[in-house]
Amino acid sequence: MWTQTLSAPFTFEKLEVEAPDPADLQPGQVLLATTAGAICGSDLPNFRGAPFPHPRNLGGRVTRVPGFPMHEVVGQVVASRHPAHETGDLVVGWASGFDAIAELVVSDGEGLARYDTSLPATTAVMLQPLACVLYAAEQLGDLRGKTVAVIGQGPIGLLFSHILKNRGARHVTGVDRIDRSELASTFGVDEAVTASAALWAAGLTDADRPHVVVEAVGHQVSTMKNCLDSVAFGGEIFYFGVPDDHVYPFDMMTLLRKNLTLRAGVTLERRRVLEDAGTYLAANPGLRDAYVSDVYHVGDIQAAFDAASSPRHGQYKIAVSMA
Repeated sequence: MWTQTLSAPFTFEKLEVEAPDPADLQPGQVLLATTAGAICGSDLPNFRGAPFPHPRNLGGRVTRVPGFPMHEVVGQVVASRHPAHETGDLVVGWASGFDAIAELVVSDGEGLARYDTSLPATTAVMLQPLACVLYAAEQLGDLRGKTVAVIGQGPIGLLFSHILKNRGARHVTGVDRIDRSELASTFGVDEAVTASAALWAAGLTDADRPHVVVEAVGHQVSTMKNCLDSVAFGGEIFYFGVPDDHVYPFDMMTLLRKNLTLRAGVTLERRRVLEDAGTYLAANPGLRDAYVSDVYHVGDIQAAFDAASSPRHGQYKIAVSMA
């Protein structure tokens, strides 16, 4: 089967490798023929050369794995040892081996769910990040009447803005260094701020400080300080995503003196929240055409990752067609 793999930092290489044998599936696993995938911000450090969290990379000795790094996947079930999935099902979700840039992929069936097949596969990819954000929003509880700020208005930040507004937030501020105002109303943003998080936080008065701040940028330590500086006394910060570094230094005294709550966490109950994502998208169809801004063919995977590494005005979610 064909696959793309990182042969060096920033460099993909197309390979032909042996296809997975359905007879080797473990209980709970499925074999998918991929139809689409999408690039997540957590894929980019690995593209740039960071050590990768692949299950085969025990002890850090594996330098490359076919299909890595991509975990957002849409595909058709070729074989299944999971009771919820049958051969022929069209599903969306997580490629549990982070190796979805391939013709076939073995994955955990609990991280997959059926979707509305009227959606093109390159649109259905949005259900996986939508599921992640829905699960995170559940952890924030009742938002009715609260003010919210989302730092970062890329693919994840936009979904946070929409979902938190939908869950009752009184006012949503979206902060990004790139002008994202063209999609502000579509995604529930009441105030689109084009500035660094540091400049925005420095200009707030006590009356302006949001009750909840979501850090939806990742990949650096500095924005955590901006969250601590900007949030209101007694407020809450949600750090979303996979940190690049294991240890993040931050101002513990501010956390203490402002009586703040800091949350983070991975997405659990994945099949359930994928189904919830399908319901949410059906109820908010205006998101379908706005979210995925760019679609690349898998043969142009290098260009797709290069683009994802360089955010620009008008670029949001990047999908990859495997057909």
